[in-house]
Amino acid sequence: MNYFKLSALALVLPGSLTAAYAQDNPLSVGASVLYYQSPYKGGQDRYLPVPIINYEGDNFYFRSLQAGYYLWKDKQDQLSLTVLGGPQHYDPDENDRGDMKRLDKRHMTLLGGLAYRHVADWGIVRTTLAGDVLNNSNGILWDLAYLYRFDFGDFSLTPGIGALWNSANQNRYYYGVSSREMERTGIDRYRPDDSWSPYVEMSADYKINESWRASLVGRYTRLGDEIKDSPMVDNNSQLTVWTGVSYTF
Repeated sequence: MNYFKLSALALVLPGSLTAAYAQDNPLSVGASVLYYQSPYKGGQDRYLPVPIINYEGDNFYFRSLQAGYYLWKDKQDQLSLTVLGGPQHYDPDENDRGDMKRLDKRHMTLLGGLAYRHVADWGIVRTTLAGDVLNNSNGILWDLAYLYRFDFGDFSLTPGIGALWNSANQNRYYYGVSSREMERTGIDRYRPDDSWSPYVEMSADYKINESWRASLVGRYTRLGDEIKDSPMVDNNSQLTVWTGVSYTF
């Protein structure tokens, strides 16, 4: 299974699923399932298996679909260079609509950039700024979120609000329609600009025992106007849920 084949949500979901206890437990492995609601017309919603491999060291971390090297790390602030899967994609062969099947394929990519996290009594600020390093979209993504964690013994809940910014290049590659595609498919030409997509997020973590944990992360995103106005898109929102179980060594 190609586990980069997820959604733009993977930009932060890997950290959300495991980072709640990453600093206390240096190595965790497990299995998870991701539900991804496709934004595209004729697109198919997916349930995808994703392995959990989480390692937290003094200088380096690996969180399932994201890796990084710390430039600064203490109990309150963590700044790192990061690389992560840019899993947004479009495969016309998987689409049910005739016109959508004649569009060009949009490939997955690899993103590189900076990640920052600040932890305080009043909550958590989390942000990632990353750009395409494989020259597929040549786009940039910026995620910014505020979260607050509630602890109830072995169980914790972390609600959050945030927004994901897509650069114009990112939107044009994944949601735009070129003149050549318009002539071939009859779909209107579309050239979007950059966009902001706000979201709400909820993470739940349950410590089953000293070694085993169960986690659930859900996010509801309201797609930005430049995305939802695309003739490729028929939804104004997107739901993604990720749940898994991990073992800590």
